[in-house]
Amino acid sequence: MSQQGVLAALATGEFISIGARMMEIAAEKPDAPAVTANDVTLSWKELHERTNRMARGMLAKGVKFGDFVTIALPNGSGFIEACYACWKIGATPQPVSSKLPAGELAAIVELANSPIVVGNPGLTSPRPLVTAEELVAASADDSDLPDTIAPSYKAPTSGGSTGRPKLIVSGSRGVTVKGGVEGSFWRYDGNSTVLMPGPLYHNGPFGCVFGALNAGAYVVVMPKFDAEATLRDIEKYKADWVYFVPTMMSRIWRLPNREDFDVSSLKTLWHLAAPCPPHLKEAYIHWLGGDVIMELYAGTEAQCVTVITGTEWLLHRGSVGRVMGGGEMAAFDAEGNKLPTGETGEIYMKRDPSLPPSYRYIGAEARTLPGGWESLGDIGYFDHDGYLYLADRRTDMILVGGANIYPAEIEAALDEHPLVASSAVIGLPHDELGNQVHAIIQPRAGLDLEDLKRHLAERLVLYKQPRSFEMVAENVRDDAGKVRRTALRDARIKKA
Repeated sequence: MSQQGVLAALATGEFISIGARMMEIAAEKPDAPAVTANDVTLSWKELHERTNRMARGMLAKGVKFGDFVTIALPNGSGFIEACYACWKIGATPQPVSSKLPAGELAAIVELANSPIVVGNPGLTSPRPLVTAEELVAASADDSDLPDTIAPSYKAPTSGGSTGRPKLIVSGSRGVTVKGGVEGSFWRYDGNSTVLMPGPLYHNGPFGCVFGALNAGAYVVVMPKFDAEATLRDIEKYKADWVYFVPTMMSRIWRLPNREDFDVSSLKTLWHLAAPCPPHLKEAYIHWLGGDVIMELYAGTEAQCVTVITGTEWLLHRGSVGRVMGGGEMAAFDAEGNKLPTGETGEIYMKRDPSLPPSYRYIGAEARTLPGGWESLGDIGYFDHDGYLYLADRRTDMILVGGANIYPAEIEAALDEHPLVASSAVIGLPHDELGNQVHAIIQPRAGLDLEDLKRHLAERLVLYKQPRSFEMVAENVRDDAGKVRRTALRDARIKKA
């Protein structure tokens, strides 16, 4: 089924709850493998029964219909089980990194008002911390629960230009298209073996894994990405579907023993989350085939998406594809005027008004123009065939290995240090990550760089911590307190 078909099905009510879909699959193939993680495999029957017990465990811990449940677990079956347990009682999974510093986690949990945080021992949590196994052990009853549909399918987080997190609450309820046919958009089905090396708390891996499971596919989850281990797992499990971001693609391509692994089982490779360098994309197309390589551009907000195959890309080099339905996109200038074909501007999206909203924010407001247009902050243009080409991000955002990083959040952490007089954070080009976080600091007397790094490690998740530091004598902000990040970045690139 196409994306338009899925949207139509959801709009006309041709769906069942996610919990009912799992029960349906477990009845059809109870002993077939559902999930493998850390070399442990759960059958569909085991997954269904364990999540029934876990759902009752959540109820016993005070989770109610409509609640957000913050899930701070690393990649593994526990993460997947916790999400299903939420859906089975009408709650909404609210995934976050298992490595978040206490302050960042507390801010997110405050927004979500989660009654519990599902995480591993040792996590500093502002609400009662419960492990996945504790939830399973809280109930011995693995029978089916009353059919329930969560008001929202998911509520992932994102940073903001203010440095404060926000929740992006899905406009879709906790449902799936009957029979799991939504998987056909992603090119997997009940006979597929899906390999996921990406972090499940990120929106792309989250949506792809649960879409695959709803389709009845077998999902293999890697604990974390490792280039050689990924190729080994493709060969071991004969995976026919895999998710990458360009950083993963780059590290795999640079392996000296890449050709030693049999990856002939692959039928589909999706890459998302960040622009892919043209030379790397072309290399993968020639390696695996143009019909294998698929690219999608969209935000977590999912107003609408573009898609392009590798074969198409060779004819439209550098494009991220054409809009696939559910809405429209256009480039606008700084005054809010729609630009003609070929002119570069900020990309705005407008969802089809006949469809329900695709999301809502908690903790932020959308960047909008009159007429229902919304921007995610990307800059680009469209060609005469309707293909979108992305040029850059808005100047304040840094894209690192597929993750959106806002300088204001890092600058706020830097400026908390008593010996930092002023700071600015910019992105500098990096071969693998796309950009690296670079901190420009005006120090006070006695500032020690190692002490500053420890200070940041207590406040920022690892991928947000600067990879390079530069000390300057002058104030990095102007008299109005503003940072001219584009000028700072351009000056350093010019010197490189």
